[in-house]
Amino acid sequence: MPRGTAKSTDRDKPRDPRAGVALLWGEQDQPTRGPKPSLSPQRIAAAAVALADAEGLDAVSMNKVAAEFGVSAMALYRYVPGKTELVELMVESVLATPPDLSDLAGDWRAGAREWTRRSWQVYEAHPWLLAATAMRRQVMGPGQLGWLDSILGALAPTGLTAAELHQVFLLLAGLVRNLAQQLVDFDEEHGREFTRLTAELLDRHADRFPALTRAIADGFFAAAPIDPLDFALDRVLDGVQSLIDRAGPSRTH
Repeated sequence: MPRGTAKSTDRDKPRDPRAGVALLWGEQDQPTRGPKPSLSPQRIAAAAVALADAEGLDAVSMNKVAAEFGVSAMALYRYVPGKTELVELMVESVLATPPDLSDLAGDWRAGAREWTRRSWQVYEAHPWLLAATAMRRQVMGPGQLGWLDSILGALAPTGLTAAELHQVFLLLAGLVRNLAQQLVDFDEEHGREFTRLTAELLDRHADRFPALTRAIADGFFAAAPIDPLDFALDRVLDGVQSLIDRAGPSRTH
């Protein structure tokens, strides 16, 4: 149907971000009449998470999720306004349990390491989370805010300023997202082909790329017995310690 003749429906109305906030925080209006709801936003989100885990985020649609419950897509709109809100609920669902770092209180380095490792475990279990989130400000549910509160609590003993804490958080979150991107992009067969073709090119053009040729000969692309998360974390945390040391004892608690 031509766009100019399409009929306006409730689904066509501009998205109200307050509806998404209400869903994330469990503050949506509850029906006072009619039969008791047979579903809930949480059950719908759980089904969508299972679908995304199995087939990827692109496979998630209101129709497919509805089919998991044997109902029509329209039936889901009673609980979730649309796919945007559904994805927000999915993100909140997998981040619903922030790490409890109370046992590591006072040891900011151990706390930051545990927080980052726990964050990586979530991304590793749910690779679609990378596409569902972005490094931008957006309204978050209590679980997501709990993750942020957890890392800020862990870093409190550093005495860093609020602006510095924000940058450290971005470094740690970015580290996890970078590893998650590598996980999503990894293709073993493609990797072997890439290595073979690169070797052939350098055989012909080694004089143009001497540093790269030497590095590859020394195992640049070879699998290494290094945990990429631990390696990157040590580098980041060493940098934070250097910042603390330069600031001096007057800014530490």
